[in-house]
Amino acid sequence: MVKHMIPKNLEEAILSLNQDDYQVIAGGTDLMIQKRNDADLAPLFKTNMIYAFNLDELKYVIKEKDRIRIGSMTSLETLLYHPDVPQLLKDVIIEVASPGIRNVATLAGNIANASPAGDTLVVLYLMDAMVVLSSLGKERHLPIEKVILGPRKTSINKNELITEIIIPNNNFTKASWVKVGGRRADAISKVSFVGAITIDQDMVVDFRIALGAVFATVVRNKELENLYKNISVEILKNNIIHILNQYQDLIKPIDDQRSNKTYRNRVALNLIEDFIRKI
Repeated sequence: MVKHMIPKNLEEAILSLNQDDYQVIAGGTDLMIQKRNDADLAPLFKTNMIYAFNLDELKYVIKEKDRIRIGSMTSLETLLYHPDVPQLLKDVIIEVASPGIRNVATLAGNIANASPAGDTLVVLYLMDAMVVLSSLGKERHLPIEKVILGPRKTSINKNELITEIIIPNNNFTKASWVKVGGRRADAISKVSFVGAITIDQDMVVDFRIALGAVFATVVRNKELENLYKNISVEILKNNIIHILNQYQDLIKPIDDQRSNKTYRNRVALNLIEDFIRKI
């Protein structure tokens, strides 16, 4: 028989995860759809469920000197209007679903769901987000790319709970978010793009690109980005064709009900080119 548990606090949640096998549900905006049943029937959960969204201990935004710490059960709607949340993240969140969904959806849910089309994942990759995984008497800090292994696949252990997302403070000269979908909002991305650059006296200090829904995980390649640091903006722009060829090797989209791989491939490259040309 499937068990359903609503822990009173974080300690009880972690203790329960250590004692039995549970699937964690936060806002449930992805999971409830995945497990949907016929009309008027309860969702088809086949595993024990632990409901974490009520854990007030995990609802916070704390700005520190060099980073921002976000509690894993903080809703996207809260983040959207919090003064300490980076504008780039807010630009993404405003195009995620509807206000009703955003009031229960969380960054942690996007991470655990591990869909390459998850909008907030693209900006979290770009911003070098760290994910804090807590278990009984232990805590792990992992870069987001080490947590998400593929569609619906993560390195989160059964006895671990995402408790915090840490975002380093960034001061980009220019940043751009583009979501390509059937509608501007309340739609799953066909392709998503985030680009950021930091310029000092016409020299590229930092250069980052992340793409969603064009591979099994979000596409970001730091080694490739490093090739275009410490050069002038002019040289960067003169290398556009070479840059596009390099990203072409990383972009491997699929055909599905939302789009096709040819379209995704062309759009992804167009977004990279447009970002660089407008620097």
